[in-house]
Amino acid sequence: MGTLSPEALQVTEIKAFVPAKDFALAKQFYTDLGFTLASDGGGIAYFYYGNSSFLLQDFYEPKHCENFMMHLLVSDAAAWHSHVVSSGIVEKYGVKVSDVTEQPWKMLDFVLTDPSGVLWRIGQNIE
Repeated sequence: MGTLSPEALQVTEIKAFVPAKDFALAKQFYTDLGFTLASDGGGIAYFYYGNSSFLLQDFYEPKHCENFMMHLLVSDAAAWHSHVVSSGIVEKYGVKVSDVTEQPWKMLDFVLTDPSGVLWRIGQNIE
């Protein structure tokens, strides 16, 4: 057996399957947050923002949603926090957003929950 070339084993993308309690509501939430809905079919919606993406799935298991976490690395956590607050999604969807905090793991971040209870940690690296 020969060895495969690095080009043959190149990874082009990795995406998480994010669960949704109310699929239609979750799709609208992520659209309102600023993600682009690129495709939608068969209970899977593909969202992206720049080079980052995820798959929203029409699947709900309470314990899974309550323990599911996503991390979005951004260049400016304070700007993203301002974007989230000014977008009106906190009031519209009854979700929670924390203040921006400096973490001991050398990140400046905040957390946002989606309508299903999925926790997003949105942060930037700091020196």
